[in-house]
Amino acid sequence: MEDPQLDCALDLMRRLPPQKIESNLSNLIELVPHLCENLLSAVDQPLKVARDKAVGKDYLLCDYNRDGDSYRSPWTNQYDPPLPDGAMPSERLRRLEVEANSAFDQYREMYFEGGVSSVYLWDLDHGFAGVLLIKKAGDGSNKIKGCWDSIHVVEVNEKSSGRAAHYKLTSTAMLWLQTTKTGSGTMNLGGSLTRQAEIEANVGESSPHIANIGRMVEDMENKIRNTLNDIYFSKTKDIVNGLRSTVPAADTKHREMLKNDLASALQKRNQAASN
Repeated sequence: MEDPQLDCALDLMRRLPPQKIESNLSNLIELVPHLCENLLSAVDQPLKVARDKAVGKDYLLCDYNRDGDSYRSPWTNQYDPPLPDGAMPSERLRRLEVEANSAFDQYREMYFEGGVSSVYLWDLDHGFAGVLLIKKAGDGSNKIKGCWDSIHVVEVNEKSSGRAAHYKLTSTAMLWLQTTKTGSGTMNLGGSLTRQAEIEANVGESSPHIANIGRMVEDMENKIRNTLNDIYFSKTKDIVNGLRSTVPAADTKHREMLKNDLASALQKRNQAASN
């Protein structure tokens, strides 16, 4: 049975600024503490960055690489703080994880020209699952601040033949921007989107798991970027243009009257021609 309080809380979180998710979520849990576990598992939070001192590389933190209070690095496969009995992927999956991190590190550099990415995999009964994380934060140059966080969770169900697999991808992207200019002042824009996709694909040397997952993630991120552009940027532009106009109201009204008179005249002429 669905909990109406939980539905309202999740609906509220979807409408609040993504850059303030942590503080808003904390305040919401204080109001409804009995929903704490459900809210923490259902609400995606902005990704945090840690550094693997052994190799000098950054990696991203999430529930999928956490065990207790420790987080596993995708670069060295070690927990920080150290955790001797922490959950680890199988040897086969660890090799795939290393290859995936290398591949998506190049993908991130090509598409985002910076930022941090991490891939974590874990074993399932009939295949495996994984999460691809990407974070790109603006440095505040040109008076523009912002951040992109994308979380792609994929479940791979391998067929008994070993030559095909079913892929289920759930992607969430969180975006926020803040501009500060003398002419327009400070403007905040942000939101998040979650989308799903499923495919059946062959698995082999020409199309390994990484390639199949990579194509899904690339297509999904392109769709999400286009949707965010249409919803947030185009819609905001339309609203602002509707609120502010450089043409006086009297001139606009006059143009509307001329348009209506022209349309009426054309309609009468078409009716006369048909008779």
